[in-house]
Amino acid sequence: MKYVILIYSNPDSWNSLTPEQQEAVGQGHADLAAELTASGKYLAGTGLDDHKLTTTVRVRRGEVTTTDGPFAEAKEHLAGFYLIDCADHDEAVAIAARMPDAAIDFVLVRPALH
Repeated sequence: MKYVILIYSNPDSWNSLTPEQQEAVGQGHADLAAELTASGKYLAGTGLDDHKLTTTVRVRRGEVTTTDGPFAEAKEHLAGFYLIDCADHDEAVAIAARMPDAAIDFVLVRPALH
């Protein structure tokens, strides 16, 4: 089964980390992605650029409108994702729990349709 793990971050939480802790988060992701790749579970993933660069796009009655910024005001923003292939929901949750971000802010596990 395929799952998307959505990584959420809060700039205040991130900025409270020391440079060494921030480096450890990056290394934690590199290590986990390498392990998941070697096991065939990692399908895709990436970190996302600054949430302030987000553009919301809507099409209504054939007219395209855009607005700057995220759709909803929130302290946390989507910071990245993993697409994984694993046996079941429990395994996806176990993988998500190993992400450094789960100990700082939070991650969401969501089944993919295909």
